[in-house]
Amino acid sequence: MAKIELKQPIVEEISAHIKDAQSVVLVDYRGLTVEQDTRLRKELREAGITYKVYKNTMMNFAFKGTDFEALAPYLEGPSAVAISSTDATAPARVICKFAKEAPKLEVKGGIVEGIAYDAAGIADIAKIPSREELLSKLFGSMQAPIASFARVMNQLAEKGGAAAAAEAASADAPAESEAAPEEAPAAE
Repeated sequence: MAKIELKQPIVEEISAHIKDAQSVVLVDYRGLTVEQDTRLRKELREAGITYKVYKNTMMNFAFKGTDFEALAPYLEGPSAVAISSTDATAPARVICKFAKEAPKLEVKGGIVEGIAYDAAGIADIAKIPSREELLSKLFGSMQAPIASFARVMNQLAEKGGAAAAAEAASADAPAESEAAPEEAPAAE
């Protein structure tokens, strides 16, 4: 069996992972302890991210002709790839958070929604909240005025309801009309 026949399934596996990927992040994992690597893999798995170590040549073959071809310059030294097809910012968020605890983990670069970023760009993307967090903030800001209105209406009801509010308004109305000067008849 030729070497190419042995390598082809690996290239196809990588291609299958990146086919529907929203983001791909490359990292240098040198210096991580087994415990740290296990924790990183667990966190990535819980976030729905595929994380694997492949040979750079295999990744290079899989990336050719795709949006991820821009990652070729980062394929030097030991490389691991984190791939997400559901949340575009998840790999960057999880890896950058973990890199704060394990400084040996080095982000090389990545592609997020078709745009290539270096390590600094990936760190900036990591600061973007997840889709769920953004939606909860949006719904919270939409709910705030409604909740305030409901509290005001509740306070009015506790003070005597609409009848008391109408009575107070009618009591104020004549006082205002008495204070207003009468209009002079228009001269013809």
